[in-house]
Amino acid sequence: MPSDDPPEPYPSAAALLRSRDFMLFWSTRVASTLGVQIQSVALGWQVYAVARRTHTVAESAFYVGMIGLVTFIPVLLLALWAGEAADRYDRKRILQFCYAGEIASALVLLAASVLNFATIPLLLGVAVMFGISRAFMGPAGTAMGPMLVPRSLLPRAIAWNSLAWQGGSIVGPALGGVLVSLSPAVAYGATTALYLVAVATVSMIAMNTQPEVQEGSGWTLIKEGLAYVWGNKIVFGAISLDLFAVLLGGATALLPVYARDILHVGAEGFGMLRAGPAIGATIIAVWLAANPIRRRAGPIMFAGVAVFALATVVFGVSRHFWLSVVALAVLGGADMLSVYVRQTLIQIVTPDQMRGRVAAVSSLFIGASNELGEFRTGVAARFMGAVAAAVSGGVAALIVTGLWAKLFPALRKADRLE
Repeated sequence: MPSDDPPEPYPSAAALLRSRDFMLFWSTRVASTLGVQIQSVALGWQVYAVARRTHTVAESAFYVGMIGLVTFIPVLLLALWAGEAADRYDRKRILQFCYAGEIASALVLLAASVLNFATIPLLLGVAVMFGISRAFMGPAGTAMGPMLVPRSLLPRAIAWNSLAWQGGSIVGPALGGVLVSLSPAVAYGATTALYLVAVATVSMIAMNTQPEVQEGSGWTLIKEGLAYVWGNKIVFGAISLDLFAVLLGGATALLPVYARDILHVGAEGFGMLRAGPAIGATIIAVWLAANPIRRRAGPIMFAGVAVFALATVVFGVSRHFWLSVVALAVLGGADMLSVYVRQTLIQIVTPDQMRGRVAAVSSLFIGASNELGEFRTGVAARFMGAVAAAVSGGVAALIVTGLWAKLFPALRKADRLE
C-alpha cells in the first residue's frame, strides 16, 4: 500500500550544475535547439514565399503543411530501428552522426539561398534529410540524458532539458524571424554554426555512453520495446493522449498564414508568434526546474491538455496580434505540463537497457503529433480555411482529453512522480 508520508526533498539544482557531463549535454541541447528553430522558421517562411509566387494563399498553406509530412516520414520508417540502435551502440557516437546530417542539410539550404536555386521540391527534399537525422537523434538523446545523472537528480534533469528546449524555442523563432528578414541565407548560416557548436560540445562528454550489450536480433529488441510500452497502460495512455491532442489541436503550421495574411505582421511578427508557445512553456519549465511535480501528476496532465485545447480555439478566432501571442503562450505552458509528466514517467520506470526503444516509440508518437499534425492542419486549411482549421482542431483536442480520461483511469489517478 503506498505510503502517505511526504516525499523526501529532491537534491538541489546545484548538484546538477556540478555535473560536468550533464551540463555539456545540456549545452548541446541549447545549441541544437536554437539551430533547429531558426532553420524551421526560415524553411517555413521560404516554402511559403516560393509557393506564393505561383499559388494562392490556401495552396501555399498546404505546401507549408507538407514540411511536417515529409519530415515525419523518415521518423515513421526509422524510429523503431533508431531505438534499437540507441540500446545497442554508443549513444554519443549516434548523436555525432546525427549532427553531421543536420550540418549537411543546413549547408544545402544555405547554398540554395545564396545561389538562388531554391524550389519547393528541393526544400521539401532537405526536410526529408533533416527528418532522417532527427529519427535517430531523438531516441539516442533521450536515452543518453539519464546516463549522465544519478536517479535522484533525474526529475530535475528532465526539467532542465525541457528548459533548454523551450529556452531555445523562445530565442530561436524570434531570432529566426529577424535573420529571415535579412535573408534566408543569413538564417541558414547561423543554423550551420549552431550545429557545429552542438557536435563540439557533445564530443567533449567523457562519461561512457555505451549501453549494456543487448542479446538478440534487432527485430527481437524492437518487439520487446513495443511490448513494454503496450503493457504499461500509464505510459501508453500518456503518450497516446499527447499524440491525438497535438495531432488534432496543433496550429503552428498555420503561423505563416496568420502572420502574413490574417494578422498582417510580416516576418518579425511571425517570429514572435512562433516564440509564443515557447514563452509560456519556458515559464512553466523554469517553475518545474525549481519545483518538480511530486503529487497529482495525472490530474495535472489532463488539466494541461484541456487548457492547451482551449487556448488553441482562442488563437484561432483572434484578430489581435498580442492576444494571439498570449493564447500561444498559454498553449505552450499547458503543453509543457503534460510533456513533463509524460517524460518523467517514462524515464523513471524504464530500465536503461530499454530506454532507447521506449524513447523511439515515444518519439514516434511525438513526431506523429507534431509533423502529421502540421500536415492535417495544412490539409484542413486548404479545404476549410485557416481559421476553421485551427478552431475545429482545438475543439477536437478537448473532446479527446475527456475521452482519454475515461479510457485510462490509471493515468487519470496517477499520483507521485518518483
